[in-house]
Amino acid sequence: MKIQITADLLDGIVLAILERQDYYGYALTQRIQEVITISESTMYPVLRRLKKDGFVTTYDQPYQGRNRRYYQITEEGKKHLTRVRKLWNDYKQSLDQIFNPSEEGNENNE
Repeated sequence: MKIQITADLLDGIVLAILERQDYYGYALTQRIQEVITISESTMYPVLRRLKKDGFVTTYDQPYQGRNRRYYQITEEGKKHLTRVRKLWNDYKQSLDQIFNPSEEGNENNE
């Protein structure tokens, strides 16, 4: 069984990686695949949406006679990443209360 990744969470993952450095599409997909299962056919629509929303920008750089399109987080993307991180932390804390209750938590009420 796999836990489904929402679009918001996937956006956050992409932006968090791009916050550290710029990536071209294939390398970005490979980096994300180190953590979650995702296909290239899923990644490119995400990148197009992030660009359309102004969260990333692109630039081309020559590599072995071809151009690679690099993705770079924008200031607006950094603000969005901050919002996603807050939502993720709130969500994670809520789930941790269920999956990992503390010794003093709700488990004494049963």
